[in-house]
Amino acid sequence: MKKINRVSAFLAMMAVSSVAFSGSSELWKESTLNKVIEADELRVCFEAGYMPFEMKAKNGSYIGFDIDMAKLLAKSIGVKHTPVNTAWDGIIPALLTNKCDILIGGMTITSQRNLKVNFSDPYIVVGQSLLIKPSLATEIKSYKDLNNPKYTIAAKLGTTGEIAAKKLIPKANIRLFESEAEGALEVANGNADALVYDLASNAIFSAQNKARVTHIDEAFTYEPLGWAIRKGDPDFTNYLNTFLRQVKGDGTYDRIYNKWFNSDSWLKHVQ
Repeated sequence: MKKINRVSAFLAMMAVSSVAFSGSSELWKESTLNKVIEADELRVCFEAGYMPFEMKAKNGSYIGFDIDMAKLLAKSIGVKHTPVNTAWDGIIPALLTNKCDILIGGMTITSQRNLKVNFSDPYIVVGQSLLIKPSLATEIKSYKDLNNPKYTIAAKLGTTGEIAAKKLIPKANIRLFESEAEGALEVANGNADALVYDLASNAIFSAQNKARVTHIDEAFTYEPLGWAIRKGDPDFTNYLNTFLRQVKGDGTYDRIYNKWFNSDSWLKHVQ
């Protein structure tokens, strides 16, 4: 009787293992990573214009921190890197409708976005800062000082800058723009009192327009950025996180970071 029970238990275990293996095979077959390998191409969505993450160069190509990271990711898989420049308000729909394989474009990880897509581990942490009119430098020391109806705040539509402005500066007059460049120019031209946007981008604009804007270069939000992929793909998620751990551990990440964040030599190539 004991022998029969042992045999039955063994057969049951084999049956479960067979089902699990079958399920794993099906998952891999449907994985975006598998399809990328088969297509010999990694299509990467982003929106050009977010310095220094993704920008259009004078020669028509795309350059930036995210572009370099995406190229390195494609190289690690052994496939071609194909950039897919996409308007920000349609970038998640583009991913979900298979117009690209991954979104590497300075996207902040939020619980709301996580309902639609899955994220890799954070690859960089940024935060919102303020560009203000130079004439306000003595009276505006933080975002709290702007929480007044007399101030006009610019923010980019559909970004965490918009969310932060509405949540933390609700009494101000908030104007939304299609691009961060438009919002920054509104401040530089005196038509808005401040821009709420990512610190890295604000720092670069301020460096280029020192006489026209003042940068309060202290982030007042915590925003981890992640790479977004379609849901239900553990193999691709695992690969991305392994890749990030590897490049951060071997010095490659630091080399690319220093190229774009600790140097401005690339500015002369930007369109």
